Amino acid sequence: MENRKNFFHLHLISDSTGETLISAGRAASAQFNGSHAIEHVYPLVRNRKQLVSVLEKVDAEPGIVLYTIVDQELATILDHTCIEIGIPSVNVLEPVISVFQTYLGAPSRRRVGAQHDMNADYFARIEALNFTMDHDDGQMPEDLDEADVILVGISRTSKTPTSIYLANRGIKTINIPIVQGVPLPEQLMKVRRPLIVGLIATSDRISQVRGNRDLGTTPGFDKGSYIDRAAIAEELKYARAIFSRNNWPVIDVTRRSIEETAAAIVALRPRLR
Repeated sequence: MENRKNFFHLHLISDSTGETLISAGRAASAQFNGSHAIEHVYPLVRNRKQLVSVLEKVDAEPGIVLYTIVDQELATILDHTCIEIGIPSVNVLEPVISVFQTYLGAPSRRRVGAQHDMNADYFARIEALNFTMDHDDGQMPEDLDEADVILVGISRTSKTPTSIYLANRGIKTINIPIVQGVPLPEQLMKVRRPLIVGLIATSDRISQVRGNRDLGTTPGFDKGSYIDRAAIAEELKYARAIFSRNNWPVIDVTRRSIEETAAAIVALRPRLR
């Protein structure tokens, strides 16, 4: 008989923010359709007292333990305790660090939160995020040439979340909506620096997403027309014509996550710039 659990506890223990663990844990969990992970995230665990408190919670709800703790003494305590409880534990960074050490011929610094240093890259990300938020939904079109990427598409093609994701990678991003009967900013046709990408999706997908959007208080809003698949198909036809006329690359976001869309955009940049 197949041993399959409908859910399991996933304990993510980190001496930093836990972002690395969350990404790794979710990526692994996504490979098992029959099981659902109940996440328990414990960030900033940096001393024995904090770790003991966390391990008591793990013991109360045993499951899989993933951790990123660079302090070897704490990591050893964690591993031994998990063995006593009878559950698996994995130091997510250790195999990667080991490969780096072998290849580089130098030991790791074993410094907590080293990836979050407030260096030039950190401030570039903050600047990109502020820029992107200030230019959401076509605001301040006079700054278009200052962007790294410009996303263009009809409503509900994931322009804003994709823009924010790119900004978190230090990429200044502007998104501009396409609305039939409303001309695009003149500056858009004159820019030289940014990569311009058109985003589309199927009519069914856009209708579904729009149907879940609450715009009932918007003056003159006609929800029936907004979610009508035939009307959406016309919007998409109009958008595709613009993309084709300007030779802009197009990405279909229908079955892509925000991360996958952003990765496709990043991959386009070196080829087109």
